[in-house]
Order: sequence, then C-alpha cells, then structure tokens
Amino acid sequence: MAKIVFHKDKITDVEAFVRLCPFGALKVEASGEISADAGCKMCKICVKKGLGGAALVEEEPVEIVDKSKWNGIAVYVDHEDGNIHPVTFELIGKARELASKIGHEVYCVFMGSGITNSADELLHYGADKVFVYDDEKLKNYISETYTAVFEDFINKVKPSVILVGATTVGRELAPRVAARFKTGLTADCTILDINGETDLIQIRPAFGGNIMAQIVTPNNRPQLATVRYKVMNSPERSDEIHGEKIICKIDGRKLETATEVLEISPKEKVKTIESADVIVALGRGVKSKDDIKIFEKLANLLDGEIACTRPLIEAGWLDAKHQIGLSGRTVRPRLIIACGISGAVQFTAGMNNSEYIFAINKDEKAPIFKTAHYGITGDIYEIVPALIKRIEEGR
Repeated sequence: MAKIVFHKDKITDVEAFVRLCPFGALKVEASGEISADAGCKMCKICVKKGLGGAALVEEEPVEIVDKSKWNGIAVYVDHEDGNIHPVTFELIGKARELASKIGHEVYCVFMGSGITNSADELLHYGADKVFVYDDEKLKNYISETYTAVFEDFINKVKPSVILVGATTVGRELAPRVAARFKTGLTADCTILDINGETDLIQIRPAFGGNIMAQIVTPNNRPQLATVRYKVMNSPERSDEIHGEKIICKIDGRKLETATEVLEISPKEKVKTIESADVIVALGRGVKSKDDIKIFEKLANLLDGEIACTRPLIEAGWLDAKHQIGLSGRTVRPRLIIACGISGAVQFTAGMNNSEYIFAINKDEKAPIFKTAHYGITGDIYEIVPALIKRIEEGR
C-alpha cells in the first residue's frame, strides 16, 4: 500500500503547502511535522505541486503470507440462546461448495453459553468440525468477548476463509475480527468463489448496484466476507451426523470486560418480508399512500406480506423494514408480485432469486420484465382489483 511522506526541510511555506490539499487532510503537528489524516484521498496534488520533493509517494513492502499454513473454510454460527439463525446453514452450504474445490475442510465456530447440545445440528448440514466455546461469560453477546473468542479460534485453527452472516451481530463482529488481524473484509457479498491459490473471490454490487465489484485479498489471511440472509442456498439436512464436535477452552482472563448486561428485553415477534412465502411489492406506479390498501388486500388473500421499493420509503408511505433491494432487504419468496415497479438493478438484486416473479407494469419495455418469469403489460389499478375478484370467487 502506498503512503505519502512529507519532508519538512524542503517546504518553504508551510501554510501554503497545507492549503494545497483540496480535502483539508494536511495538518501541522505540535512538533512542526506535517501529516495527512483520514481525509486524504491519495490524489497526490501535494506531491505534484509541492516542488522540490516536499512530498513523495512511498510504496510499503508487501508482506507475502504463507498460504499453506491457512487451511479450511470457517462459518460463524449466528444464534440466539442456541437457536441457530438460518443464514448459518446457507453459509455452510456455500462453504462446502468452496471447500470441495480446494480440498479443504468446513469448520463452524460456535460461541455462547449452554450451546453444546445445539452444536450437533450443524453436523447434519455438512460441517466437518464444529469448534464449541461454551462458557457462562458468553451467555450474552458482548463484542469484546466474542472478538476475543474469535481471535483464539483463528490463532489455533488458522482457517483460510471465514464466512459471517450479515445479521445485526455479524455486521458488528466481522469488522472487529478483520481489524484484529489486519485483513480484508468484503460486506454483503452476493457471489463467492475460490481459485487454486485459495484466494476467495468476493463479488458484490457497487456504486448503487450499477457495477459488480470483484474483490480478492491475496496477501492476507484469514479472508473475511459477510453474506445476507436468503442470498445463498441452504443444503438439505442429512438424517445422519457427519464430522466431529470439538469442545474448546479459552483463558478466562481474555473474557474479562467492563461491559455488563443488566437486562435483555426481547423484541416483539413480527412477520418479516424475509420469511414471507408470498410478497406483493409496490413501486412508483402506486399513486398515493391510501392506495396501498388495495394491494394489502391482495397480500392478505395470498397470506403474504407487503413490500416496496426505496421511493415509497422516502415518501414515508411504508416503514423501512418493507424495503427490498441493495439498501433494503434480500428476499427469496415462493412468489413475488411486482406492481408498478420498473425493475432497477438496485431492486432486482434483492429479489431475483425468488421462485416465481410476476410483474405488472404499463411500460412494456420496463426492465422488470427481463427478470420476471411472468408479466402483464397493463394498469395495476385495473389488473390488481380484477385479480382480487378472481381469487375471492375461487375461494
């Protein structure tokens, strides 16, 4: 990685030199030395205009990692009181696929309290080894203690790749682990692959979904990636147990923390669009907030949930938990009915793995028809009421 080095003795006018930076990233330290803070964009204007070698770009030496010492694809087990989050099984399925390409094993790291028996379930889904950290101090999720356990696991096992579900816990824990080992982390991956050098190929949407970025970290281990729920396919559960469960111990001093959990108030269980088998999704074609009732009736008749695109959230018509897309949630229902949705990539990236996609739009050239399995060119205010009537008559 490159860095800019400043030579104070070659700067004749310090104030003028600092003003060269269009981002205001240059500052004068108390010692009189000049440095660049986190605002530096490496535009190198200070190098070009700071004549006489006042600022120079230096390439830091690349440390070559011995990849042979890092083996296995590990999955972090996300759970609540031993109840394993379904994203974990999806990641085990993907880990199994990746591991088969390079001849590695699939590991699971399971940390918590009273979870030893629950760990057996992971062996039904293809994990070769489940490393269980069962300790009373891990009863409640605290980022410091869970990071300490993760660090212990990595130092002992040395997995080449670690996959983490992009849940509330996973989104906080994975960056801490990556920072601890000074390695890369790619968030919200939609495609994962691996090459013969055991380099994880991480693909995710970038620039608002307009391009797909391919990311690799060939000089760092372990390699970390987070994946949203419903993006990968969950493997079939085997009736037989394969693999082994390994009970791990960690020095209690590593679990000491100043944070104390006083009370946990469970959230009220509500239906979410991620778990819905049927979704009626609304877009800009809906003319007013009151009109949403029409589509809610269709969703209720189909025992489904209402979802929408980003503009309806920004208009305040629906809560953010109903949004599908890159900046919303990823869904994989059996049926999704897209009403008045043009089909921008930001939306379709969050639902294109649905089993059946049914689209209704007045514009016959709308991009949504390229994604949909079935489509009708027409007015949603004519087609949806007619559809409701047919369903009611059929019942």
